[in-house]
Amino acid sequence: MPTVRQSLLSFNPRTLRSYMYRIPLCTRGLLLLILVLYLASIPLPWIVEYGALKPSLVSFGSMVRLSTFPLVHNGFFHVVLNLLALAPLLERFEAEYGTLVTFILFTGPFSTIPGGIYTLVERFIFHWDTAVCGSSIWIFLLLASESLSTSTSHPTFTLSTLRIPTWTTPLILSVLLSFLLPKTSLLGHLAGCAIGYLWGLSYIKFLVPPEKILRWIEGKLDLMRRLPHYVSVDRTTYGRYGVLPSSGVGVVSGGMGAPVVERADARTPLVTLAREGAGVGPAAGAGVGAEAGVGLRMEGTTQRLGP
Repeated sequence: MPTVRQSLLSFNPRTLRSYMYRIPLCTRGLLLLILVLYLASIPLPWIVEYGALKPSLVSFGSMVRLSTFPLVHNGFFHVVLNLLALAPLLERFEAEYGTLVTFILFTGPFSTIPGGIYTLVERFIFHWDTAVCGSSIWIFLLLASESLSTSTSHPTFTLSTLRIPTWTTPLILSVLLSFLLPKTSLLGHLAGCAIGYLWGLSYIKFLVPPEKILRWIEGKLDLMRRLPHYVSVDRTTYGRYGVLPSSGVGVVSGGMGAPVVERADARTPLVTLAREGAGVGPAAGAGVGAEAGVGLRMEGTTQRLGP
């Protein structure tokens, strides 16, 4: 088993750069917005108070809290852990469903519906008024959806002598976190899991407009050409990824006499096979498969993610 020192010495910055480059547009935007709001909240702490979801403050005039609470965070470790856990999950979701679908869902139903469930249960069943913030509700939503996809090929996993259904992993994780971190919002995590399961089972796919309409919008606005790192909803044709050209196979000069060979694929981004005399061979994209879940932690009157 390699040591930590060996792992650090073998780390290739190009791998991280390659991964950062292929993060799609909506994922980039949401991660950047989370980071900007955190930095702005340092001199302006009222941003967190205004954006957090507090059941007693939710009314017709303040419904915006149902959309803003996943974007605001309470501290450095809070925002860092969220970003690290959310980035690979959200990137895979956008790569599968497209930028437009991701934008519609995560700025709308995937925030308001679990936030609404949390508000109703917290206020009218438990009669509590705990404010929450942070994107862990998105993390558990995506984990629940992915657990259903994984369970089709790996229905169970073994822990000691127990065979545990794969789809229960997010639920087990949320319960464990509630014991390990007593101030964790179990209700918030379960609300995210519930919507994730419904999405994975295709019960709420109606939340997204028909693909025909989305493709018309993409074509009308020419989003593939205008927006870098854009991912089309159309998974059946060449050039789904708008970041690079959509032609078949092209050879372009890469400098110093070495060719740059680019290939388009319907499901994967275009990749450079040879650049500046490096030789011709498939360039492997760096995939980060963080399946880590994170919790919500209490700080003052607002629960947040953190160690």
